[in-house]
Amino acid sequence: MMTRHGGAEAEGLTFHLVDVFAEFRYGGNELAVVRRANRVSAEEMQMIAREFNFSETAFITDESSSDRLEPIFKVRIFTPMRELPFAGHPTLGTAFVVQKFILGRQVPRVTLDLKIGRIPVTFVYGPEGGADTVWMGQMAPTFGETPIPAEEISRVLGLTPSDIDPKFPVVEVSTGVPFIIVPLRTLDAVKRCRVDRASCNELLKRTGDEGILVFSPEAREEGDDFSVRVFVEAFGIPEDAATGSGNGCLAAYLSHYKYLGSETVDAKVDQGHEVGRPSRIYLRAAKEGGKIQVSVGGRVVSIGLGEFTK
Repeated sequence: MMTRHGGAEAEGLTFHLVDVFAEFRYGGNELAVVRRANRVSAEEMQMIAREFNFSETAFITDESSSDRLEPIFKVRIFTPMRELPFAGHPTLGTAFVVQKFILGRQVPRVTLDLKIGRIPVTFVYGPEGGADTVWMGQMAPTFGETPIPAEEISRVLGLTPSDIDPKFPVVEVSTGVPFIIVPLRTLDAVKRCRVDRASCNELLKRTGDEGILVFSPEAREEGDDFSVRVFVEAFGIPEDAATGSGNGCLAAYLSHYKYLGSETVDAKVDQGHEVGRPSRIYLRAAKEGGKIQVSVGGRVVSIGLGEFTK
């Protein structure tokens, strides 16, 4: 692979392709993780992310602490348009690459040093020794003070105000990246969303949010608890397949508003069916010491290894 302008700085670098929040190959959210990216400039990282054209691409810029008991790796995350301080599926996918291909041994956790701060990632290992589930903690959540009217958000989503659950607010939540969380009454309403991209873009610019997450308490798959769709025009794509940061906001929302009748959340979410990449995301949240602690987890599947050439 090479970037469009030649990619001289990137020549010889390796990258891993993985599917995150995936139960099988070519499900979930696709991710490229570039190793030893300290050799390339931020401009080159941006061009590489644009070349892959995934929702995000991760760059490991420092592997020097890999011999520690609890290793720390510096990572930068880029969309095709810009750099992000934090994103969910790149964090989990990069940690998986670190454990499987860089460390090559079972460790209880690694820490990724992102622009937003240090994010711990833990591993649950399956009977065959591989990382069965990867979990990350998220920042303490914050909540918007002013709900968005059902009439306004329903117009953006191509729905009617009656599709919005009136018992819970449409509000901004952030666990590192802000999303508008929209409680819908039925799975049918989730499926019927037809987002007006101009109105969506205008709303996100006005609020400063990265996307809109809609959810219903009805799921597509037996054993799942919620169905989710995430519209992320800010990432340069109309809809995301699996969104760790957005679903972390959902976990905080479910806990804060006691959506399930409790501040404790232990749930499975399906996403990505409309874009042909079905995913499953695990959510945990609980109030501890007056603050909501949020964790997001899922499985990661290795797809392939590549190298940048002239």
